[in-house]
Amino acid sequence: MISNWVNSDGIGPTVYLARHGTPDWNMREIRYDIPPGPPLVPQGETEAGKLGEFLRDQGICKVYASPLVRAHRTAEIAAAHSKLPVTVLEGVAEMRRDESDEQVYQRFNPVFERVWAEAQTHGPIVIVSHGGPVRVMLDRLGIQTDFVWHYRRQFDSQNPLPPAGAWAVTRSPELGLWEAKLVFAPVPFTDYLPAVQYV
Repeated sequence: MISNWVNSDGIGPTVYLARHGTPDWNMREIRYDIPPGPPLVPQGETEAGKLGEFLRDQGICKVYASPLVRAHRTAEIAAAHSKLPVTVLEGVAEMRRDESDEQVYQRFNPVFERVWAEAQTHGPIVIVSHGGPVRVMLDRLGIQTDFVWHYRRQFDSQNPLPPAGAWAVTRSPELGLWEAKLVFAPVPFTDYLPAVQYV
């Protein structure tokens, strides 16, 4: 499908892969990987608000979220800045303890493909998910391993983005290759700089 949505800066379709804000990881009696999971702490709600401000400025038109409460609530807070509803999708839920990367990909990718098709005609869309599934998708989309690991080394549990962070996924119109960049985080981070080669 040929995309026809382009923003004022000449940037084509974009899908944002975002992570939920900081939850209460001290609630050990609640499993983190199945609904409902631990809720956001006040810091997480503040982070979600900052994510919402960023996404509003990008002109997002739709918001999708994992069913786990920390992701759903992050999406609700963020979506409010753009006056948008939130649609919950089971396919972008947290990586369960018994799931492999392949199993996560098999349930997440159909959602991603559908959302990508929507972004081509409607505009930027965000999926609020979790660190594990975002990592899997970046890998399966062919994003350079060294590039992703540069960010995984900076954040908790080797996630490729911090709580309430977001990667922008686009596609090269010339080569058809997926491109991704960490474009937002509520905390400071160091951008990836390719090694300089001297000849």
